[in-house]
Amino acid sequence: MKVREIIQLKGGTLYTTTPQQLLAKAIDTMAELDVGSLVVMESGRMAGMLTFREVLQAMRQHDACPVGVTVGDVMVRNPVTAFPEMEANDLRRLMIEKHSRYLPVIDGDTLLGVISFLDVAKAVLEEQSFENKMLKNYIKNWPDEPQA
Repeated sequence: MKVREIIQLKGGTLYTTTPQQLLAKAIDTMAELDVGSLVVMESGRMAGMLTFREVLQAMRQHDACPVGVTVGDVMVRNPVTAFPEMEANDLRRLMIEKHSRYLPVIDGDTLLGVISFLDVAKAVLEEQSFENKMLKNYIKNWPDEPQA
């Protein structure tokens, strides 16, 4: 399975913010949408990523009161990215090595979406379920031995 297929399964909805947006507003957006990350966009291009990890670090640094703190102050600049033709196993390995639960998927200059570790787990489970069903069907319909 390739990253492109995972993006197709989950859909290409992108949730974004800007570096100038107050962190408190971004937190509200993440909670409202029930998402763990926002793509930070500036001038039509990805400028970084904001995930709950950066939110928690900012809350800790500012005694749980990040008044005046912007997304740009805490976002990850130049996040690790995936590409559409990457194999799912390579994607999982990259996510584990880089401790990234969310990876933007880039095709050239085009941002296709963000894949979470949960998206990968769901896609792999679905693929394994399909393969299991096919194998069971194959075994069930195995030709009988010819009688002599």
